[in-house]
Amino acid sequence: MRKLEFYTTIACHLCELAEVMLRQQKPLEVMEIVLIDISESDQLIQEYGERIPVLKFADSDIELAWPFSHAELQNFLQDAF
Repeated sequence: MRKLEFYTTIACHLCELAEVMLRQQKPLEVMEIVLIDISESDQLIQEYGERIPVLKFADSDIELAWPFSHAELQNFLQDAF
């Protein structure tokens, strides 16, 4: 099972939109989604603060940062398998 890191923070409306989009994708049961709150780390704020929400597989350097469409999200997830 692959681990998908979802970089987010509290009260981020774009992150909420991205999470809804992500939950609509199939097959999510073959991956573990880990929410990472960037506000807990100065390094994460510096790296992701202006780009959240960001999706990244833990075993890859390839990221998908906002803004992204349903099609771009689907392609990102399909390319991972």
